[in-house]
Amino acid sequence: MNNLNEPPVWNIRPNQRGDGDGNKWNYALLVPMLGLAAFRWIWSRESQRQIQEVKSKYDNDMTAISKELEVKYRETITENRRTVAHLELELEKERQRVQGYRRTLASQTQQLLEERRGLQGEREALEKAKERLLQSGSVGALLQTALERESGWQRRATAVLGEFEEELVERQNAFCSVLIPRERRLEMERNLLVRAAKEPLASELNMEADLKDIFKMDRHCADLLNTDKRRNGSLMWLYLRYWEQQVALQKHKRAEAALLKPQSDLK
Repeated sequence: MNNLNEPPVWNIRPNQRGDGDGNKWNYALLVPMLGLAAFRWIWSRESQRQIQEVKSKYDNDMTAISKELEVKYRETITENRRTVAHLELELEKERQRVQGYRRTLASQTQQLLEERRGLQGEREALEKAKERLLQSGSVGALLQTALERESGWQRRATAVLGEFEEELVERQNAFCSVLIPRERRLEMERNLLVRAAKEPLASELNMEADLKDIFKMDRHCADLLNTDKRRNGSLMWLYLRYWEQQVALQKHKRAEAALLKPQSDLK
């Protein structure tokens, strides 16, 4: 019969009776436990290796990206410095051109003013001569007739100058406008030069060379909100007044030349 006071032999305790069965079960349980421990150890080592590989790859990638970014940064800085140097050089050239333009414009303006004063003096001298001739009787009557005859020429010449003035106003407006294409302005300039070459008055006043001077030098524009086209331009207005003075002077010279012709030519 079973002894109730003696517990059964479990595989987790050594065999008290020394028959050897308990040791077998103990070893049988130890093998899978050792296998599980070995698996966990191998898995832990493999995980650590993979983590180290990922970490090394991440560090290498970050190093490569950092180097690439640094190279691009240095290239960008170098390119920016090169661009700044180029812009500074172009700005200096433009500043020198503007200064040269201002000096040339001031010189030409002074020259035109001097020529205008000279023409004004010649005109005053002719006016005085006209008064003296008018006071001398018949000669004065002849001069008055010649001046009246040349007044028609002066009106026609003034009308021609008025047409040139309107075209120059449009040309300067095209130069100052950001909406009108550059090709349109160049076409206006070509038309003005062609007309100056064909117009007898323009040839007599040497207007073609003066127009080229205007196209090259006159860069004056009113403010952006300006709506009056006649506020644009500076040198062109000086030339227009100069041409008007020349027309007035030519009127008197033509009248004087008419008086010097033989009487048969005057009839």
